[in-house]
Amino acid sequence: MPDEDSDRQVFAGSAVALITPFEGGEVAFSALDRLVDRQIEAGTDVLVPCGTTGESPVLTPEEHDRVVEAVVARAAGRCRVLAGTGSNCTAEAVRRTRRAARAGADGALLVAPYYNLPTQEGLYRHYAAIAEAVEIPLVLYNVPKRTGVAIAEETVIRLRRSFPSIVAVKHATGSVGGVDRILTGCDIAVLSGDDGLTWPLMASGAVGVISVVANIAPGLMKELVVAAAGGRVGRACALQRRVSGLAEGLGRPGPNPVPIKTAMALAGHCAEEFRLPLCPLDEAGREAVAMVLRQHELL
Repeated sequence: MPDEDSDRQVFAGSAVALITPFEGGEVAFSALDRLVDRQIEAGTDVLVPCGTTGESPVLTPEEHDRVVEAVVARAAGRCRVLAGTGSNCTAEAVRRTRRAARAGADGALLVAPYYNLPTQEGLYRHYAAIAEAVEIPLVLYNVPKRTGVAIAEETVIRLRRSFPSIVAVKHATGSVGGVDRILTGCDIAVLSGDDGLTWPLMASGAVGVISVVANIAPGLMKELVVAAAGGRVGRACALQRRVSGLAEGLGRPGPNPVPIKTAMALAGHCAEEFRLPLCPLDEAGREAVAMVLRQHELL
């Protein structure tokens, strides 16, 4: 594994939780290629396919593997790829992570097992099994609002101390709470999982963000992360206000990823197509998204 400094920076910066474009019920790989190129041209540091924003729960196993492979191939070493490979089935998470590693992904993002409500010991054993099965860097993903279970700070610390390949944690708890405890207890890298808390979390020691709004505004998110990492407090605060306004506005009409994908469709980057149980916004919701984009000069 890398030394401590490079370890903490391996997925630092602005990472985008990529949407997965669909057309006619199938993954639109040509549109996905265009999305990858657009992100790289805007300076995005890390591409994250097959996360929640990528509608991973409704992808077939074959589609999941192909999306990761397509993003790795299109990125072609121009930026890092952190593949979403989590599952509430440990064996499936191992399978997906091994496949992502074979595809050439730089690492794997592993959401906490959802619905099962495992204990902290169960969470530890879940991540331990994956870490023992693969060699690529792993990123824990703590998002209790979506999974129903939180990865306790003590469990994050225990995992990092036991497995050097667990290099980071995506902190999407809705607050900055717990970050100080994690960074005091171990040397793991923290990544913001909430667009609206990117600057506060980086001020507390986080090294970057895995962002939803970077889909529609990659340059803005990159600028915020650079300002925050450079200690330009005034500039970071100003940019955070813009990002927070965008994130809040896109968060109102419906559950992620429906509003951000609607925004991307309105801006001409993909078709406005989802898979059940997700469905398109009604006209009021679409107009709300369009209004937010006009306010931020993105439409």
